[in-house]
Amino acid sequence: MDQDGGRSVEENMEMLHTAIASLWHWTQREDVAPNNLSIGYWQVSRVYCLIQQPHNARRYGLLSLQYAKSLSPFLKGYAYETLARAEMLANNRVMMKEYLEKANEMLAEIDEEEDRLSLAKDLATIR
Repeated sequence: MDQDGGRSVEENMEMLHTAIASLWHWTQREDVAPNNLSIGYWQVSRVYCLIQQPHNARRYGLLSLQYAKSLSPFLKGYAYETLARAEMLANNRVMMKEYLEKANEMLAEIDEEEDRLSLAKDLATIR
């Protein structure tokens, strides 16, 4: 499997467009809440990571973190996760380690075992 998971350029673009469309949908709703936006920005960031665009992943990861700041450790942890992943892809080891450390701090605060295990599994893929 190649770096983009064996997807074609068209499949990568479809994945990206779908994530951005979902985020746009949430921005149009009157009942949008910070958690919706944090998740939406995280999703776009994660897609940018998957298609090897760390600069864009960082941009959306920072927006995810901005909305997650006052939310649960789970959402903050995932915002840090995508930022660590973006920095890993950008070969910025210093920032990657800093974000990874913050994600692990959030991991320790997550009460729900399933959520904690999910984040832990994703964090283990960042090296």
